[in-house]
Amino acid sequence: MPSEYLRWRPSAALRPYVAWFSGYRESDIPPATHRGLPSPYLTMIVTLDDPLVLTAHSDGSVGRRAYDTLIGGLHVRPALIVHDGRQSGIQFAVTPLGARALLGLPAGELSHIDVLASDVLGSFALELRERALAGAGWTSVFQAVERALLSRVTDLSLPPEVAYAWRRILVERGRTPVEHLAAEVGWSSRHLRQRFRAEIGLGPKEAAQVVRFDHARRLLLERASSGEPYTLASVASDCGYYDQSHLDREFAAFAGCPPTRWLAEEFRIFQAMDIASGEQLRT
Repeated sequence: MPSEYLRWRPSAALRPYVAWFSGYRESDIPPATHRGLPSPYLTMIVTLDDPLVLTAHSDGSVGRRAYDTLIGGLHVRPALIVHDGRQSGIQFAVTPLGARALLGLPAGELSHIDVLASDVLGSFALELRERALAGAGWTSVFQAVERALLSRVTDLSLPPEVAYAWRRILVERGRTPVEHLAAEVGWSSRHLRQRFRAEIGLGPKEAAQVVRFDHARRLLLERASSGEPYTLASVASDCGYYDQSHLDREFAAFAGCPPTRWLAEEFRIFQAMDIASGEQLRT
């Protein structure tokens, strides 16, 4: 059967906690390894059929582990995900600012690790998976898991100074110096770094690097997919890197490979998927 991939934009009520979620189902495709790259979101995955299998983890450890449900915090190393030709599930992009309200703990307590979702959510992880499995069609599945997540939201907010600094990093795509952020919130740079890391899981400088990297790899994929001429140097310049070698170094650190190799791997994955369902965004 054709592979399926659909992305769903949550309702306004859930959007402060989950930026988007997607459903995917693939079968009868070549076995592959996928890089789970650093991004500005915590990752939560609920599998539908086969478990999710990781062979390398964001904390730097190596070893095969299988998950029916998974939560991973912000990280700066790639995780390696393998499958034997079948995989399916729902992936949620959880915002660091919403981790307290949705997961019941600050994003800082999950940084650089991947864990069973039940270790964080208890029996709710199983309930979420059961609701997903009971859905008839993707729209039904998305609506069911959204209702479940909304029922869990509590009024646990983080310090407004940290929230402001995080939003500034996102809007500026990692280009605002820590000293400027500290001055804007009225804290010392040291105090901002300490509080930011405790809540978000990365220091503000690391977070800015991850945001810039995430923008660069998405822009690279977009330009390569368009078929229009482009250069790595132009991508580096547009994303705020000093030069192409600066981009290459950060790709090596965050993706574990040069940008050209990552791009070649991504295109092979897209070709193997032969996606039939396209993208669905609810406004």
